[in-house]
Amino acid sequence: MAAFKTFREIEAYKDAYCLAYEIYKNINTNRDYAFKDQIRRASLSISNNIAEGFGRNSDADFRRFLFYSGGSCMEVLNMLLLAKDLGYVSSQQAKQLIMLTESITKKLRGLIKYLSKNRDQRPRTND
Repeated sequence: MAAFKTFREIEAYKDAYCLAYEIYKNINTNRDYAFKDQIRRASLSISNNIAEGFGRNSDADFRRFLFYSGGSCMEVLNMLLLAKDLGYVSSQQAKQLIMLTESITKKLRGLIKYLSKNRDQRPRTND
């Protein structure tokens, strides 16, 4: 795996950013503000944690933040299942967002696995 110079190069980040964008755009229920607020915050947390972890300049910290991102993925997945059942999104929208969330989860796991195998703890640079 090639080294990243910026978090914006990471595929999981790109997908997480798209997921947050789509959730902000598509989940606009006026009936349940608390739900809308929570799923928006959880979806944004995925890409935010990737970016923040990358900025910590150590593989150990980056891994820890990738785990946080994975937890947020599971929160979003759970909320998408509920959003579909409550009729906050169509079945087709939910299916697309769920598939994207699952894809992000797989990419995060792969990156965590890579970083776990290469635990040299060298500081990373953000050139």
